[in-house]
Amino acid sequence: MSNSNFTYTDGGRSASGRKGSAADCGVRAMAIALDLSYEDCYRELAQANKDAGGKKSARNGLMKSVYEKVLNKHGWFWKAAPKFDGRKAKAKDTEGVCIARMAGHYCAVIEGIPHDTFDSSEKMVYGIWVHAINH
Repeated sequence: MSNSNFTYTDGGRSASGRKGSAADCGVRAMAIALDLSYEDCYRELAQANKDAGGKKSARNGLMKSVYEKVLNKHGWFWKAAPKFDGRKAKAKDTEGVCIARMAGHYCAVIEGIPHDTFDSSEKMVYGIWVHAINH
């Protein structure tokens, strides 16, 4: 499903056999933006979470430091969100393929359009991860 605000996708979560809901936005965003399988992303992020002293899970959210470490291994790096007078950056203010860090959420954004399980287009973007080759 797609509209002018966002494109619905679960990043391959349902195809991996997972059911129900989860706070796995980091896994979904990584799978979409890096064009990897949901299952591979889940395993890698869960292991990184465990290595950082947490549970071996990526189901209930990830700390930014853990997420960033994994994305850095794939050649992605952090950039602050664009600055605008009088308003905060949103997904539409990004270019190319990136992963946006929003309030309590990670989202793959392609050409300014969030690719997500809900319309996160109005959420403020704190910053983005981009691939080093593209920037």
